[in-house]
Amino acid sequence: MGNSALKAHLETAQKTGVFQLTGKGLAEFPEDLQKLTSNLRTIDLSNNKIELLPPLIGKFSFLKSLALNNNKLTALPEELCKLKKLETLHLNGNHLRQLPAAFGQLSALKTLSLSGNQLRTVPTQLCGLRHLDVVDLSKNQIQNVPDSVGELQAIELNLNQNQISQISVHISHCPRLKVLRLEENCLELSMLPQSILSDSQISLLAVEGNLFEIKKLRELEGYDKYMERFTATKKKFA
Repeated sequence: MGNSALKAHLETAQKTGVFQLTGKGLAEFPEDLQKLTSNLRTIDLSNNKIELLPPLIGKFSFLKSLALNNNKLTALPEELCKLKKLETLHLNGNHLRQLPAAFGQLSALKTLSLSGNQLRTVPTQLCGLRHLDVVDLSKNQIQNVPDSVGELQAIELNLNQNQISQISVHISHCPRLKVLRLEENCLELSMLPQSILSDSQISLLAVEGNLFEIKKLRELEGYDKYMERFTATKKKFA
């Protein structure tokens, strides 16, 4: 892409606070963006070929939304964790295996999408985020859901299309979790904690495509209690 085209995009971004440059085959994060560290609220560089997010990302202190879907990121810099105003982070379709240690410092984060990466576990750093609404960890390589998940503040957790065969009973302690998606995993019915049904806030449990027939779920203790929450939620949104 030519310099004049980039310059035009930068001028627009300076006025609007939005820099969007998708599907242009970019191999790196445009360094010229650092001229706009105090202007930008939104950066979308999805569908490019970016392999590294430079440390200068930490300077965009007013950034609210960052999208880097379908790039070639294998890691994220610790500097990303300085973005105290960041509310939305979309990193679907990369090669991420883990999150930076300080990821829990992204205190404003509400929506996190990490679908289609190479995560092997639910990152414990997410449990420090108090404003999380939606976490999408679908299409990764997660095999188990650890005890720490009980502190997760999210309202919706998407774990579809992983390799999950074990789930900590602590998932039923999540204070705000209403929607839990576990479709197309490796769960035996005996490995699904019954407390999810009998003793949690969860009002939508999606478990199709595991190693048991869905109708067997209805035979579990606590299913009636779950159906009460399910029906009450449906009425609320109907």
